[in-house]
Amino acid sequence: MPKSYADLLREARDQIREVTPQEVDALPPGAATIVDVREASEWEQGHLPGAHHVSKSYIEQQIEAAAPDRDAPVILYCAGGVRSLFAAQTLTCMGYTDVASMSGGFQAWKGAGLDFETPVVLSAEQKQRYSRHLLIPEVGSEGQAKLLGSKALLIGAGGLGSPAALYLAAAGVGTIGIVDFDVVDLSNLQRQIIHTSDRVGERKTESARVAINALNPEIKVVAHEEMLVAANVERLIAGYDVILDGTDTFETRYILNDAAVAAGIPVIHASVFRFEGQLTTFVPYEGPCYRCLYPTPPPPELAPGCSVAGVLGVVPGILGLLQANEALKVLLGIGQTLAGRLLLFDALETEFTELKLRRDPNCPVCSDAAVEARKTGRPLSVSNVGEDAPFLLTSTGLAGKVSPEARA
Repeated sequence: MPKSYADLLREARDQIREVTPQEVDALPPGAATIVDVREASEWEQGHLPGAHHVSKSYIEQQIEAAAPDRDAPVILYCAGGVRSLFAAQTLTCMGYTDVASMSGGFQAWKGAGLDFETPVVLSAEQKQRYSRHLLIPEVGSEGQAKLLGSKALLIGAGGLGSPAALYLAAAGVGTIGIVDFDVVDLSNLQRQIIHTSDRVGERKTESARVAINALNPEIKVVAHEEMLVAANVERLIAGYDVILDGTDTFETRYILNDAAVAAGIPVIHASVFRFEGQLTTFVPYEGPCYRCLYPTPPPPELAPGCSVAGVLGVVPGILGLLQANEALKVLLGIGQTLAGRLLLFDALETEFTELKLRRDPNCPVCSDAAVEARKTGRPLSVSNVGEDAPFLLTSTGLAGKVSPEARA
């Protein structure tokens, strides 16, 4: 004889352990993975602090992202404590060994006066635009809201900044600042894909704004139509959460590095030369800074710019996309950044090489002594590395002398 709903519910209660909201609230942090199995519209009305959202409809497909260890405690809850029982049965069938359901569900939790969180609610248009992000547990609605409230600064709207700006805008980074004082030239279009032929002669900041807002109208574009120099760097970078360095001069890189370290702002650095590129992320005090890596620039003859040496147009595109990827990880607080690692790319061999890096204990910018000197108002002087320090010849012209202290 087919089982009735009452029979199925009775069977679920016999099989699945139930815990009260008070018992769940009393658990030490991290003692169990809390999973909300309600629908998205219910989740948006409030949820348990620290809970993961996996609706019952997708429990088989998505639970492993929230609870990868099948022997670790998992507590499910829904609105009234019924759907979570059936979801717990499903997990038991999947091999989870310690699954419980919270009796009374979220209604009982609120009724007991326990704290709950209310997530940022995206508009219907935002939910549609960022729907693929919302499906990723590491991003979700909270992560998307974080991106919408974030600010990224691009130094340069050229070969590196072009793809980075477009993908940051597409991802929903709410404010994108662009520092550039140049105009669009026909020779730029071989690699600077944010600009178009009909905008030749226009300011790059304005051309970039047009392209960004054509892709995503809700992004705020802040144009800084000026050259980044020592006199304005603190003003330009103030208030930004991450900086993407697309500069092409060593002087600007050092100025940016020193100011960003002092301000505690991560910098995603990339540079290109012909068929090669390099990329790293400078997170103040978590890894080396630019001066740890290259205390002194190379002679001018070893570092010709793209206008002299040339560059395969796709190379800055690849590096710019990797910059955007690093920036999104920094803003979302997910994954492992390239802090302490230098990624080298060879387009001819389609080969990536990684070098381990470490902070220079004598760095005049990020060392403990330098930090203490800034507090007392007596910054250390910037000194050069010895003549025996080798140049990074794997990408000639990309960097200066590699500090012996920075090489792991």
